Amino acid sequence: MQTITATDLARNTRKILDTVAGQGETVRVERNHVTIAQIMPPELSMSASQVLAGFEPRLSSTQASGWLKDSRNGFGEEVNDPWA
Repeated sequence: MQTITATDLARNTRKILDTVAGQGETVRVERNHVTIAQIMPPELSMSASQVLAGFEPRLSSTQASGWLKDSRNGFGEEVNDPWA
């Protein structure tokens, strides 16, 4: 993990952010030899469709429609306002 000063961060923000984004490296920021922050890449996340895309065997259109219908069982189409 790279450690930089707050002054270095102020002077080289773009370069440091490129390092974090490009190399996935976490950077520790210190002021007066005390860690005040860490800059790190975000955790990877996947959408539901990306997760389901990896499942085998793949569902047919009919099976997918049936699954969607079953998943909505008991839920209406209306949106309820909890603050109303």
